[in-house]
Amino acid sequence: HGMLHGFDYACFKTGGHKVLAGAANHILSLRPPPGQKDAKLDGKKRFADTTLALSKAFSLCCTLDEAKALRDEVAFMQAVKVILTKRDISAQKKTDEQREAAIRQIISQAVVSDRVVDIFDAVGLEKPNIGLLDDEFLAQVRNLPERNLAVELLERLLEGEIKSKFASNLVQQKKFSDMLGSVITRYQNRSIETAQVMEELVEMAKRFREAAHRGEALGLTNDEIRFYDALANNESAVRELTDETLKKIAHELTENLRKNMTVDWSRRESVRASLRLMVRRILRKYKYPPDMADSAVELVLMQAETLGEEWTN
Repeated sequence: HGMLHGFDYACFKTGGHKVLAGAANHILSLRPPPGQKDAKLDGKKRFADTTLALSKAFSLCCTLDEAKALRDEVAFMQAVKVILTKRDISAQKKTDEQREAAIRQIISQAVVSDRVVDIFDAVGLEKPNIGLLDDEFLAQVRNLPERNLAVELLERLLEGEIKSKFASNLVQQKKFSDMLGSVITRYQNRSIETAQVMEELVEMAKRFREAAHRGEALGLTNDEIRFYDALANNESAVRELTDETLKKIAHELTENLRKNMTVDWSRRESVRASLRLMVRRILRKYKYPPDMADSAVELVLMQAETLGEEWTN
């Protein structure tokens, strides 16, 4: 009750997703003051911990008449907690009627499940058919009245898309994970306000979308773009070599590594040494900057390792 002070949720039994969204949005606004990183002041964690304790206490006395009178409110708190803590975004689409029916089920039957409660349902957004990060969808998120919850939604979407689209691209996965982490940390520390973090996340989503389709634009396969990114991670290489040269190296690396990779290559030092020499020879052939060749070789081999199982199968 203390954490929800200032937010009127008296109509939680009939208010549907807007009340759930409003409550979650209010909790997300409870952040430490600027310059402080005390986890005890973080509303989301405090609410999750308190609701967990509430649920345990309620389970011990739920048969008592006094407890039964609080059942619906406990279910509401649990539903808010799921919205705040569920990390994966369900792909299942729901109509407005289905969304409201699911939320009424939570309150009337005290049924709380992450299959029932979804952050999309809470803010009343329809899941897009094509691309979670298209311009129309981003505009919808940007215009949500529950600003803190909109930030949370975008963070989770980007987190999921980074893992999904760049699961086998070490360079891009690290780049966007670091970028997202930096923005969210500044937001949590109150270095930037909600409006600014929203704009930065929307802009990041657009950059992510472009990066996810760079292979097509460059005329490279999915595997080749991963090695291209590993090679282009070196600024001096980008300065000294043409884009066409980097693409040729990426193509040759992909072709040769695929041919010479065995099932247990990463565990057999002799095979790993042979592949290391092969990569070094290809880099030397195209005059890859020698000052960064060692780190490029290791990054290429690490990238190959992420593709190893897929290739050897």
